[in-house]
Amino acid sequence: MRSHEIDYKIIGQSMQMVEIELDRDETVIAEAGAMNYMEDGIEFETKMGDGSDANQGIMGKLFSAGKRMMTGESVFMTHFTNHDNNRKTVAFAAPYPGSIISVDLADIGGGVTCQKDAFLCAALGTKIDITFNKRLGSGFFGGEGFIMQKLEGDGMAFLHAGGTIVKKTLLAGEVLNVDTGCLVAMDSGVDYDIRLQKGIKNSLFGGEGLFIATLSGPGEVWIQSMPLSRLADRIYEHSPKQGGSRTGEGSILGGIGDIIGGR
Repeated sequence: MRSHEIDYKIIGQSMQMVEIELDRDETVIAEAGAMNYMEDGIEFETKMGDGSDANQGIMGKLFSAGKRMMTGESVFMTHFTNHDNNRKTVAFAAPYPGSIISVDLADIGGGVTCQKDAFLCAALGTKIDITFNKRLGSGFFGGEGFIMQKLEGDGMAFLHAGGTIVKKTLLAGEVLNVDTGCLVAMDSGVDYDIRLQKGIKNSLFGGEGLFIATLSGPGEVWIQSMPLSRLADRIYEHSPKQGGSRTGEGSILGGIGDIIGGR
């Protein structure tokens, strides 16, 4: 089915949300729990599947749900539909600090491959599926894992990622080396592989990890500056319960606060 045509605007800088405007009977689908607010007149329904195939039977929906479970996502998706005669808005926010990417699937050949937790929302008609990395090395050692999400259609889709987003356009044969955890998405024309860092010193003491992602054009690539896993690792390392210490401004007051709080 053709995707619904939706209007949108992305709001904010470091912790963004996307506000989508729906005409009557237009629908946007989203990951469960992504909705921030919606105007009266919009109704939502939790369904099994993305609704891209109106003739999909119960077995097809169960199969699709099983594939989503492999990515760690909910088997259900939320469908937001405007039942009012006037245009109404609904907004979605990313679950952690970062940026939201708008992707017009029709402009990039109808498909984009992204990390498994990057999808935020999309116009009804967008097919959300999983795809496997072609090479075994990419699957075992890539920061994105063996399973990635694939979005297909001709409408708008929205992805979220950590920190600042950089979009690169690769020419045919052009190669870009990227930290495995920093890759957010790429279109269907980009070839993705993982290679071992050169040199023992680089691998052991460089701090960049043992492996690096190699992306070959032509196509579009989106890169994030702060993967959620990297942010979580830094917070965990500096947690007082893990032996981390507070240094710098406010550290004395922080220590006093811990004593008062019984920590």
